Amino acid sequence: MKHDGFSLVEVMVAMVITGVALMGTLGAVEISSRHVQQGGLHSKAVELAQARLEAKRSVRWQSLLDDDLDHDGVPESLMADDGQGSDITADDGIYTAGYERDGVTVVWTIEAEHPGPLRSTTMVRIRAVASYSGLNGHKREVQMATIRTNPNFVGLR
Repeated sequence: MKHDGFSLVEVMVAMVITGVALMGTLGAVEISSRHVQQGGLHSKAVELAQARLEAKRSVRWQSLLDDDLDHDGVPESLMADDGQGSDITADDGIYTAGYERDGVTVVWTIEAEHPGPLRSTTMVRIRAVASYSGLNGHKREVQMATIRTNPNFVGLR
């Protein structure tokens, strides 16, 4: 006697195999999603650090310690060399400021060539560090730096 079709056992085995394959695919999608999210955070960190460097490179020397974070023409903060917050030691010639945006914390510093007022220094190092929480809670960070010279000592552009 010839019967066409599948037995219940064959259907059950096929469903188990399909379920295992589907679970593996969903796991891969979840892992890929987390990596895409981390890539987005890394790109945001690079963007914010680069933006701080460019902002500090483009302002007049006299306004180097002012920060206009919302770009409305009015500085919201003044970088300080007071040993408070991100600035570790007072009066060491390192001015520090920072903020947090979209899960990324950005801290930038201006380090004078010699301790003292910026108007009397010939060169500063500008550094930006953007940090964020990576996979498994590990802290990840992006660091960028540049050097800027005082136009009073090297001539106006």
